[in-house]
Amino acid sequence: MSRDFSASWLFLLFNLPAKQSSDRVKLWRQLKRSGAIQLKTSTYVLPDESAHYERFQLLAREIVASGGEATLVRVKDIEGVPHEAVVALFNEARAFQYEELLAPLRQLIVDRKRPRGSSGRFAQQLKTLRQRFEEIRAIDYFDCSRAAAVQRLLEEAEALQQPKRAPETRPRLRREGYQGKTWVTRPRPAIDQVGSAWLIRNFIDADARFVFAARAELYPEALPYGMAGAELARQRDLCTFQTLVERFGLRDRVVQRLAEIVHDADFEDDAFHTIEGFGIDQVLKGWAKLGLSDEEILRRGFECFDGLQAHFKRA
Repeated sequence: MSRDFSASWLFLLFNLPAKQSSDRVKLWRQLKRSGAIQLKTSTYVLPDESAHYERFQLLAREIVASGGEATLVRVKDIEGVPHEAVVALFNEARAFQYEELLAPLRQLIVDRKRPRGSSGRFAQQLKTLRQRFEEIRAIDYFDCSRAAAVQRLLEEAEALQQPKRAPETRPRLRREGYQGKTWVTRPRPAIDQVGSAWLIRNFIDADARFVFAARAELYPEALPYGMAGAELARQRDLCTFQTLVERFGLRDRVVQRLAEIVHDADFEDDAFHTIEGFGIDQVLKGWAKLGLSDEEILRRGFECFDGLQAHFKRA
């Protein structure tokens, strides 16, 4: 769920003397850290929110103190630029920053799986990448869909950091204790989150309600699934869908087949040699890029899984 910003924007318009190059660089760095988007030369925008207003006020005072001029404006509508277009600019900027993390994360995972390499170096690099991800998330005001890809790689890398041990036997969960619940997962749900929600609704909690948040603590009364830190989430060798199947002891033949499909698409390891999930996952991500709400992605994703279930029931 994106943060609840109104449709208005905060504009910081400023002018600094040309000779103030060091002040200009300092200001640019502060604006970049804030996640502000540059619309025109010396014009930056942030969503209209009290913390952003205070940040722009502080920057305006610094500009004036440096001999420049600054104006802070609240804008409802930008002529010729709809609200969605400005949101897209924010998401494009965050997507570029997330993309910069993908290659080093993939390389880190590859190196960790090789017999060489220092575990201390791996841990330090992973910590650095995780910190950078959290910095971007803090200014990802409209839940850019590229965050999910980085989050999955971080979780995969963090799983490799854990010492190998014999699989633990976890207690079976009883469906009776999970009825009429609110379930929370991360925004921009991909195949594991959508498939798991479909599984919950059809085989665990028929009255389940689903909400979306970057952090589970934003919904303290909800049951987290398919997100970092959740008990019902991706494990070392299991996607969230498989974890739910295992913990609730689901033995439906079609559910077992769907679990393999979701695993292959989520882990991309071809463990079960299935192909159906890859197309569904790409469609889900495409809907996110088109700006569909999380609820609409879930609804349409349910239809995909309903179709797969009907197909395999007759196979």
